[in-house]
Amino acid sequence: MLARNRFLLLVVVGGAALAIISLSLQFLNLIPTNPLAEEQMFQAVDGDAGVALGKSRKRVLPVPHTQEPDPISEAYGYCNTPNHTEQAWEGHSPADYKLLSVQVMIRHGDRYPLYSIPKTKRPAIDCSLSINRKPSHPLMTSFISHMGQGGRGHWESTLGSVPRLPNHSACEMGELTQTGVVQHLHNGQVLHQAYKHHNLLPFDWSPHQIWVETTGKSRTLQSGLSFLYGFLPNFDWTKLTVHHQWSTLFCGSTCDCPARNKYLEEEQRRQYRLRVADTELERTYADMARTLGLLTRQLRAANPIDSLLCHLCHGLSFPCVPTGETGTGGCLTMAQFAVIRRQQLDDEVERRRVGLYHKYAILAMYPYLNRTASKMERVAKSSEAGRRSRAGGEEVFTLSSAHDVTMAPLLSALGLEEAKFPRFAARVVFELWRSPPTTQGLPKKRTSKGDKSKAKDGEVFIRVLYNGEDVTFHTSFCRSHDRHASQPLCPLKNFLSFVRRDMFSVVNATSYQEACYKRPG
Repeated sequence: MLARNRFLLLVVVGGAALAIISLSLQFLNLIPTNPLAEEQMFQAVDGDAGVALGKSRKRVLPVPHTQEPDPISEAYGYCNTPNHTEQAWEGHSPADYKLLSVQVMIRHGDRYPLYSIPKTKRPAIDCSLSINRKPSHPLMTSFISHMGQGGRGHWESTLGSVPRLPNHSACEMGELTQTGVVQHLHNGQVLHQAYKHHNLLPFDWSPHQIWVETTGKSRTLQSGLSFLYGFLPNFDWTKLTVHHQWSTLFCGSTCDCPARNKYLEEEQRRQYRLRVADTELERTYADMARTLGLLTRQLRAANPIDSLLCHLCHGLSFPCVPTGETGTGGCLTMAQFAVIRRQQLDDEVERRRVGLYHKYAILAMYPYLNRTASKMERVAKSSEAGRRSRAGGEEVFTLSSAHDVTMAPLLSALGLEEAKFPRFAARVVFELWRSPPTTQGLPKKRTSKGDKSKAKDGEVFIRVLYNGEDVTFHTSFCRSHDRHASQPLCPLKNFLSFVRRDMFSVVNATSYQEACYKRPG
């Protein structure tokens, strides 16, 4: 009996860093199987110098250690409570390398739950903005004022009618909170500091130099605006156009992919089988339902983990109900929360082992990755010596404001299977760098007036960062690259080959078209 109890304890507290992946895959049929359903399901699921190159990546991609992480501590990490001590490694490169472009995907910030637990009081959270309420930010006052001028901006589709600030004293379902705004004001400011010495964007930046896109939900639009306000050297509404992505996968006109949907359906069935076989999870849901006076299936349908995470992140006690005839009464507990999270950890381990989600992710994120690769290639070519610059400048900064169901498959498609599940206000950053010019194969040196040797353009490289950590050499396309080679960054050509051919090998295909229209094997 003692051995069994020890085993159960280890199971509850055990697990890897991706503790909350099944917030997005929590119940069968909650993940949409076609692009139209993705939009409809928004209401059901949301879930977000060379020294730097040697930086430890343990926080993002943990290595085995003797003491397993506490799942409750991991949940607090998911909350991402704003602080100003974060060490960000964006903008770091070997000396004399030139930063050519930056593309960022963010998950929206902290939000109110998408579900309410029946018979309990909804979390008492104020979603209006106030500089007198914590957490706050030095930019908050000017940000609130500036968002009032948003009519001067250019809005694609119906985005112009979406509120630019959270504004309800009693939060609406899924609404961005003040914490979410602060998280992205902070994110934007961190990246502003990281890149300001690289002259990525001048103070008088051109509309051609920036591309901003978001889904149609207020929490992603508001998160994107918060980030931009902290990031831009001069937030000018008249130069800003906000583009609408109608699919959570940011797949634009190339969303149709039958094989992707089949992989997702198979993944849903795998998850369902694992969940119903978990007797401890079933007992826990039954206990919670009995406390609340509900049927177990009613509690499941209410997705209690979403609401419980909100209580945890905002320091609120878990929901309680008075004793009555229909239930035993009492409060939901941290121990019950831990059991649900333990099952999520088990699901994540099994998800990686089976590989169906990875195949789904490859096909789901190809359109976004292909656009990312094409933009990098275009900027790289335009930066070559002797090429005429585009009027108004090249597009050097892209912001995509998205959801956990966007970022989680992006991480998987890149091969970052061990990365932590996207927390609130998570960010993935793609940087494009050019090495110093060379003269006859050697680094360029100062030449005398009579020296007519020609300097060749340096090579072009990519860096990938996740929540400020350099994860480039953990990606599928650069895992085998020799970090001690003459150039300590990952060649862009590796990424281009991966996106346009190599990534499809896991589905036994050589192109997106072939992969989408063949039966999954």
